[in-house]
Amino acid sequence: MATRRLGVGETLGALNAALGPGGPVWIKETRTRHLRSRDFLAPHRALQARFDDGQVPEHLLHGLACVQGPGVAPVLRCAPTPAGLSLQLQRSAVFERVLSAVAAYATPASPASLGQRVLLHCPALRSSPCALRLSQLRTVLVADHLARALRAHGVCVRLVPAVRDPHMLTFLQQLRVDWPAASERASSHTLRSHALEELTSANDGRTLSPGILGRLCLKELVEEQGRTAGYDPNLDNCLVTEDLLSVLAELQEALWHWPEDSHPGLAGASDTGTGGCLVVHVVSCEEEFQQQKLDLLWQKLVDKAPLRQKHLICGPVKVAGAPGTLMTAPEYYEFRHAQVCKASALKHGGDLAQDPAWTEIFGVLSVATIKFEMLSTAPQSQLFLALADSSISTKGTKSGTFVMYNCARLATLFESYKCSMEQGLYPTFPPVSSLDFSLLHDEGEWLLLFNSILPFPDLLSRTAVLDCTAPGLHIAVRTEMICKFLVQLSMDFSSYYNRVHILGEPRPHLFGQMFVRLQLLRAVREVLHTGLAMLGLPPLSHI
Repeated sequence: MATRRLGVGETLGALNAALGPGGPVWIKETRTRHLRSRDFLAPHRALQARFDDGQVPEHLLHGLACVQGPGVAPVLRCAPTPAGLSLQLQRSAVFERVLSAVAAYATPASPASLGQRVLLHCPALRSSPCALRLSQLRTVLVADHLARALRAHGVCVRLVPAVRDPHMLTFLQQLRVDWPAASERASSHTLRSHALEELTSANDGRTLSPGILGRLCLKELVEEQGRTAGYDPNLDNCLVTEDLLSVLAELQEALWHWPEDSHPGLAGASDTGTGGCLVVHVVSCEEEFQQQKLDLLWQKLVDKAPLRQKHLICGPVKVAGAPGTLMTAPEYYEFRHAQVCKASALKHGGDLAQDPAWTEIFGVLSVATIKFEMLSTAPQSQLFLALADSSISTKGTKSGTFVMYNCARLATLFESYKCSMEQGLYPTFPPVSSLDFSLLHDEGEWLLLFNSILPFPDLLSRTAVLDCTAPGLHIAVRTEMICKFLVQLSMDFSSYYNRVHILGEPRPHLFGQMFVRLQLLRAVREVLHTGLAMLGLPPLSHI
């Protein structure tokens, strides 16, 4: 039996190739009502553009029914329908291939090349937490999530700035944001000398305020870059300060001196230089203008400034129903934490916030609520926050709390099986090779495998895509995909779990179906835990 991981992309590629030369035609179905009869569809209109009257030649139909290849899912049937060509997979065989190699479907589909380096710069972390605005908090969470996704994809990532404020470090730990700390500033002596050389003729001997070295004209550099680069045409000159040079010094230091253990491909290379390294500045739209100045100043003062600098601009954050409210990031956290404690007290009774056993759970739920709110919208878009209590309800299907609730339900299920097995009610879990996967025929089971487990490796890879070859200053990322995926997975699992009794009566003739269902939910758990890890969230065993 072939052992290569099945892939949606590989299957679509093989199906499109089987139709001959031309653009892609096939689409993967995702809706329950369509999956009852087909898994892939070549729409009639697309076929009309490829073939006369949309009629696919008989020999191509035969080829589609027999299509094979590395990573290609086995086909059961392919037939013309009013909607187009409908294709259904051999579902039992797909269940067996996927569920016999669960761990393979919780890793990216295509690891990055060894030695690829990305420096992520989040300027908001130079402030104190009490000054951190919600739009800046968004940049921090986006940068943290992007770093995790890139590292899971095999990319070497360095995070800047290293945080010196102990209160900021504590707040980041509270948010489960993994960010480096530092005790001292990088030396800016060399940069200061270069800056003074550039500034000598521009200051005309005027007395400057302490900390200000003078002004540098950036207009010429902006014009050299051209209009298509994306720099603000109003950028004229930059007030050069000691603080600004300190920022540049830290960036330059991080760029030139990568830790030896940061990536196997970089071991032993203390000065790796700027070649092959992409610098991504993650900033809010309010900070974009200032960041462009810093970008250009870096190029003007340093001969070997990075050639590839991209700006990931996060849209504004608005609090729904309170346009004039200026809420800081710590206030937002405390607000959500109080809501979580209140909701849990109503559900379980008593003041659980004083119970040490619940302290960490409330912290995780609060952070999950915040991260799903902040990351479920594409970072470039404006974000609206609704502060109502419904945002932290386990009944709602869009919140981080709902995802964590279903994570806990999965943990409870497997704990119940373990306890029952220890009591002798159920036998030990048999070898996966002995399971009969033809017993998985509920539509909810196929929905979980086909929409969640099978495409998850491709999703992980798309989350880590940074198109550094695109022209212009700005770069777009899809950090919202993981949150949306986990919410949909939780909805599908919840629907299935509410309808299907997994741990049935302890009767031998029912064990076969129980074990294949448990194996399916093992895969769901693996994917869910991996997705949560991309957000810095631990799985919960109970809520």
